[in-house]
Amino acid sequence: MFDALTSKLSTVFDGLRRRGALNETDVLEALREVRLALLDADVALPVVKDFVTRVRERAIGQEVIDSVSPGQQVVKIVNDVLIEQLGGAGVVALNLNAVAPIPILMVGLQGSGKTTTSGKLGLRLSQRLRKKVLLASLDTQRPAAQLQLQVLAQQAGVASLPIVPGETPLQIARRAMETGRREVFDIVILDTAGRLSIDADLMNEVREIRAETNPAETLLVVDAMTGQDAVNTARAFNDALGITGIVMTRMDGDARGGAALSMRAITGAPIKLTGSGEKLEALEDFHPERVAGRILGQGDVLGLVERASETIDQEEAEKLARKMAKGRFDLDDFAAQLKQITKMGSISSILGMLPGAGKLQAQLEANGGAANLDKKVINRQAAIISSMTLKERRAPDIIKASRKKRIAAGSGVSVQDVNKLLKQFDDMSSMMKRMNKLGPKGLMRHGLGALMPGQRANQPRRSF
Repeated sequence: MFDALTSKLSTVFDGLRRRGALNETDVLEALREVRLALLDADVALPVVKDFVTRVRERAIGQEVIDSVSPGQQVVKIVNDVLIEQLGGAGVVALNLNAVAPIPILMVGLQGSGKTTTSGKLGLRLSQRLRKKVLLASLDTQRPAAQLQLQVLAQQAGVASLPIVPGETPLQIARRAMETGRREVFDIVILDTAGRLSIDADLMNEVREIRAETNPAETLLVVDAMTGQDAVNTARAFNDALGITGIVMTRMDGDARGGAALSMRAITGAPIKLTGSGEKLEALEDFHPERVAGRILGQGDVLGLVERASETIDQEEAEKLARKMAKGRFDLDDFAAQLKQITKMGSISSILGMLPGAGKLQAQLEANGGAANLDKKVINRQAAIISSMTLKERRAPDIIKASRKKRIAAGSGVSVQDVNKLLKQFDDMSSMMKRMNKLGPKGLMRHGLGALMPGQRANQPRRSF
C-alpha cells in the first residue's frame, strides 16, 4: 500500500535533503509537489488543503530555516502532520466496556469484505482476548451469506447462530442476543446485510437493529481499493448511524492509500483495524505512526517483527539461523524459507515494512526479482525443489544440463525456470554471506543497500 505516494514523496524529500539550506520558496515549492502527490493518491481535496496548510505553518518557521538539517526537519513536520491526519499516535482499541454479551455491529456495502472481517474479528477476540464469541449473520439478502459466516465460524473455532429460514434481520438480532445471554457468551458479532449502493432500506434496517441491540461498537467495513468511494460510503454511514470505528480491508492491494488518509478527517471516526489478505489471521490493529512511517519510506519494523512472531515457526527459524551462522545453506533451507515467507503475506507488503524498501524494490525490479517473488512463482519453485534428489538439494553445484532437464520435466516447468531458481538461490546465498560478514552492527551502519549485488559495504547509509 501507498507505493505510488511513497515514491513521489521520497523524490520530493530527497531533493530537500540535498540542499544545504532552505528558504521559504524552497519549502513552498516542495509543498506544491506534496499537494499533487496527495491528490494523485486519491486523498480528498479538503483533507489535502488542510494537510498542506498545517505543514506550511510549521515548516516556514525560523526553527526550520535555522536548523542544522532543514530538509530533515521538514520531513519530521510532514511525519507529525501525517500521524495527526491518520488519527494521532497510538492504537484506538475496540470498546469492550459493556455488560456481556457485548454486541458488535458490522455494517458496510456488499463486497466490502464485511462477512470475512466478522470471521477474522471472531478469531481475534477468541484467541487474543480469550473471549467466548458468537457470530450471527443478519444478511437475508445475499444468497448463502448466512452459510458463509457459519463456515467462517467453524474455521475460526467460534460459535455461530443456527440458521432459521424465514426470519427477518431484526428477529435474528433478537435471537442472537437472547442466545448470547442464555449461553453466557462474552461477545456477539452481528453481521448485517450490505447493498451494492447506499439506499434508504439499508439504513432503516441497520437503524432498527442498532436500536434493538444497543451495540458497544458499530464498525464500518470499507474496501480501501475503492478510494474516494470508500470515503463517501463512510460519510453516508456516519451521518445515518454514527459509526464508532472503521475497518479497512484490502489494505495490501491499494497502492495509493488516499482512503486511509481521508477517513478520520471526513468522518471523525478512527480506523481501528485493517485487513490484508483472505486468511482469518489477517486482521491487524491500525497504528497511525507506523503507517506514516511507511508512507515516508521509513518502514514499519515493529509491525514486521509482530507479524513474523505470529506466523513463523520459531523452532524452524532458530534451526535455520544456526545453519546460516555456520555458513551452511542449501535448497532444502531455501524451500523452508520460502514457505515461511508466504505465511507472512504478500512479498510487496513485507518489503513495504522495511526501511528504505522503495529503493530495494526498484533494484529488485531492475534485476527481474519482483517476478521471482510472486506467490505463484514461489509455489512453482517449491515444486522444482521437490523434483530434485536429496543430493541435488544439498549440493546444487552438481545440477548441470541433464539434471536440469529431468527436474524441469518432473515439476512441469521449463529448464529456464530451473535456471531462474538456481540463480535466485545463488543470490540468496551471497546475501547470507554478506550478512554474516557485516554482522548486526555493520548491517545497521550500511543499511539494506549493502546486501544488494554490486554494492560496497562501506557506502554511507542514507537516513530517513
